[in-house]
Amino acid sequence: MAARLFATQTGVSVGCGLLLLMIFGPKKTFPSVKGSFNASGLIAFSMLLSLLVEFGVSPRIVARENLSFWHSVGSAMYFLQWICTGLLLWRLTGRQAP
Repeated sequence: MAARLFATQTGVSVGCGLLLLMIFGPKKTFPSVKGSFNASGLIAFSMLLSLLVEFGVSPRIVARENLSFWHSVGSAMYFLQWICTGLLLWRLTGRQAP
């Protein structure tokens, strides 16, 4: 059950990422983003992490191959996705880094 839930989450993540990249393509600018901040790079990195979890980590967890290690790696990758998304949302609101 959890594997299907995470597979669905990967699909939604990649779909949302592609939609954002289509809306704010490389030739268009992200609103309120100042400086050398690369929002497209954050989106692409987050999508890459999602795909790595789905096709690299999840099969090892399902096969119970060194379960605690791969579960920790998958959790760290999901945490990095949240960090990327939070940073993207924070910067798109126009706030400056401390």
